[in-house]
Amino acid sequence: MEDKQILLDNIDKIHTTKMGIDRIKNNLDLSEINVVEYCKKKILDKKSRIYKQGKNWYCEIGDIKITINSYSYTIITAHKK
Repeated sequence: MEDKQILLDNIDKIHTTKMGIDRIKNNLDLSEINVVEYCKKKILDKKSRIYKQGKNWYCEIGDIKITINSYSYTIITAHKK
């Protein structure tokens, strides 16, 4: 199975930590928003480029890059490229 499809099949497992929420909000200049749902929408977007490198998946869409641990499905960070 293609790596991208593995991530998409496990989209419901994607989560982050309290520190991750704060880091992502700060890096992407987001205010009161559900960060996990925001990132899931970006990952599911047909225009997103998803690839696996080492232990992480990366999702790039527009000027945003999201890093997700491939074992725990934890969003590690997201930032503007």
